[in-house]
Amino acid sequence: MGAGRSRPRIIFDSPAVGQVPPVPARPFVPASVVLVSAQPSREFDPMQTPAPREPALALVTGERLARYGFPDGHPFGPDRHAAFLREFEARGLASRTRQLEPREATYEEITAFHVPAYVEFVRERSASGQGFLDAGDTPAFRGVYEAAATVVGASLRAAEAILEGSARRGFVPIAGLHHAGRDHAAGFCVFNDCGVVIELARKRHGLERIGYVDIDAHHGDGVFYGFEDDPGVIFADIHEDGRTLYPGTGAAEERGAGAAEGTKLNIPVPPGADDETFARVWPSVLEHLERFEPELIVLQCGADSLEGDPITHLRYTARAHARAASDLAALADRLGHGRVLALGGGGYNRANLAGAWCAVVEALSG
Repeated sequence: MGAGRSRPRIIFDSPAVGQVPPVPARPFVPASVVLVSAQPSREFDPMQTPAPREPALALVTGERLARYGFPDGHPFGPDRHAAFLREFEARGLASRTRQLEPREATYEEITAFHVPAYVEFVRERSASGQGFLDAGDTPAFRGVYEAAATVVGASLRAAEAILEGSARRGFVPIAGLHHAGRDHAAGFCVFNDCGVVIELARKRHGLERIGYVDIDAHHGDGVFYGFEDDPGVIFADIHEDGRTLYPGTGAAEERGAGAAEGTKLNIPVPPGADDETFARVWPSVLEHLERFEPELIVLQCGADSLEGDPITHLRYTARAHARAASDLAALADRLGHGRVLALGGGGYNRANLAGAWCAVVEALSG
């Protein structure tokens, strides 16, 4: 996810049938037995069909979520949601997921990560639909506030399902807006749903350590700098080297600040890095997470790291994304909670994002 130029700093006033067999007769049960029974029998009843297992993966999709996308041929267009759903349906994955509708996050939820002045700025530009939310990559449009708040609400909906126990994993395709900082938009990202999920998982559910893994081609700078000095956020990011790709950050030397030093892992890879490169560096991510034993793992699985993306230079295949999701699910199971929330992130080649995201869904719902 992101743009092709160096990271701008926001200025709030910038322009920016078969036959059914007969049912056998129910065995005779004496009435006296029924009359003296104080509670329903818990013994096996051959006539009772067991309830189907609830799918372990919560999937948040819907027309409201699809509204987050920019017009006029922008790489992050509103058609990305439909591209994913077509492949999802073609692979017959619906029966493997519990599908949920998105909701709009409240102002209070958004400001768990973002400063109020910036949220008000987005509201103003959303009303006018004019200008940019940053220096030129993230245009305003009428309703952009509501669209961005729905991305946050969708990620929270999936996180809530996981943390309240109705699902073990979650996936939200239009989400993972990892460039937005606490006080600014950047790289097609208005509100940082990753950051809001992290803050509220701790505040509402009492989690102490949250793992954040990012395999988008672009460095997740909004998350990194938002929690740079926070030892409770265990950060690991494999991305194209910042010397060749926006936002220009995420050097290996950036390992956190203060009490959080060593809780952050940045792994820049060179342009042209492929599945072999990914396989070589990926074990370091798993080792880093396992060391700190996070109570929830958030995966930003941007598909712009696949070969053929129009604005990046990596050469992964969807196998890298499948491996990441599968390994993180296995790690979460070893840690005893099984909680993995995957967020779609970037990806501007529609076939690539559909394939990579469906590979993640298959891995997490397997």
